[in-house]
Amino acid sequence: LRGVRPDPDPYRAIRFVMTKRPSNVQGGASFFDEPEQPAVPRSDRVLIVEADGGSRGNPGPAAYGAVVRDALTSEVLAAEGLPIGRATNNVAEYRGLIAGLEMAREIDPTAALEVRMDSKLVIGQMAGRWRVKHADMKPLALQAARLRPATVTWTWVPRELNMVADTLVNRALDGDPIPRQYLLDRHG
Repeated sequence: LRGVRPDPDPYRAIRFVMTKRPSNVQGGASFFDEPEQPAVPRSDRVLIVEADGGSRGNPGPAAYGAVVRDALTSEVLAAEGLPIGRATNNVAEYRGLIAGLEMAREIDPTAALEVRMDSKLVIGQMAGRWRVKHADMKPLALQAARLRPATVTWTWVPRELNMVADTLVNRALDGDPIPRQYLLDRHG
């Protein structure tokens, strides 16, 4: 991606680490509880997903942006920024997360992830701290939960530290979308 500098990891933000899905976080079965699955050998690789979504009007014309980086080198491995039609800001945020998780899975399905977003709602819901109540977001949250790997860190970052994903959102809203592109070898 032209003009995207490596990320020197300036994040000093709140991090939620989840290596297993929480059980009974809300006094009963969690929205994300699923039957235990056999362990899959995990690579030592760590990927960073930076995702954002936005709408002009709420609801209004909406788009998302997502970037996947290698945690060691900060190199951008994949990027996407696409319009999604009329939607709320929160739906667009979830669509950005889903795109980032899909790209990360395509790059290395066994890698640990750090997901960085400026949406406290999405980070809190995916970390199991807040319930997903809105009907439009439940299927998106469930789709994201199914895409996440066994080890994931959920990090809320201020908007100014999520500028690459934010730029992809605005480009898509301005009629200059970035279709999904993998910038380095997907397997490694």
